[in-house]
Amino acid sequence: MEQLLQQIEDIKKEIAAATGATSAEVEAFRIKYLGTKGLVKQIMGEMKNVPNEQKKEFGQILNAFKIAAEEKLEILLAGLGEADDNSASIDMSLPGDEITVGTRHPLNLVRNQMVSIFKRLGFAVAEGPEIEDDWHNFGAMNLPADHPARDMQDTFYVKEATDESAAWLLRTHTSSVQARVMETQKPPIRVICPGRVYRNETISARAHCFFHQVEGLYIDENVSFADLKQTLYFFVQEMFGKDVKVRFRPSYFPFTEPSADPNVLKNFDIDPEKYTGFAFGMGVERIAQLKYQVNDLRLYSQNDLRFLQQFKSV
Repeated sequence: MEQLLQQIEDIKKEIAAATGATSAEVEAFRIKYLGTKGLVKQIMGEMKNVPNEQKKEFGQILNAFKIAAEEKLEILLAGLGEADDNSASIDMSLPGDEITVGTRHPLNLVRNQMVSIFKRLGFAVAEGPEIEDDWHNFGAMNLPADHPARDMQDTFYVKEATDESAAWLLRTHTSSVQARVMETQKPPIRVICPGRVYRNETISARAHCFFHQVEGLYIDENVSFADLKQTLYFFVQEMFGKDVKVRFRPSYFPFTEPSADPNVLKNFDIDPEKYTGFAFGMGVERIAQLKYQVNDLRLYSQNDLRFLQQFKSV
């Protein structure tokens, strides 16, 4: 019995000191100590030679012996996994995988620059719905019922007018946002209204059924067209450079005619005898065409990566 206990202690010391740097070494440990013909199995077989009065005590020693061997095997296996991970470490000298870098859409680039310029002049940004009612889109802007812009040929109507309800449509300009601002604010008002608008036009290099605008509205005391001219002059210089040549000329554009009328102010209970103002609008696509020499409006909405990737450096 004493000899057997000493043998167990000696084997436990071997187990505690065992190492396994490779899978083969760990497997050799398992076979030597826990295999079907291993040392643990052999010692367990000596149980039959132990006197009956000592079997309980010896059984506890054998269980502790077996557990020690099993726990050591688990430690060796865990260490083997860490070693395998380290052996498969990444070679940091290799070039990394290429990361595709996107870019902002050219219209967003131009729109953001336009907004930034007008913000420096004290204009706030106002936005509104793209599906609009007849009043905010046309009536509030003093466009009469027989105005050509109200025709089905020029405007996308979502719902026609009835005796009980007004017509609903895709806004034809962001002037509708100006109307909503004047409904909720009193002068002084100084806002720009960027956004997408829709018109029933044949798609071509020069026209599209949807495009983007930045409109501006300034209402205060003693505002004149001289302020409008200087505002636009400042914008053009900031957008295209200080050396750009600018020409101001009047032209007849029936979509917004009449363009100078106090009725717009009266529609929102703003006293035209006390307040004056101006409004302007420009197409984001048109500004982008001038800035980047784009000659076809359709390119902006075709999602052609060959076109869009040209703006990575912008």
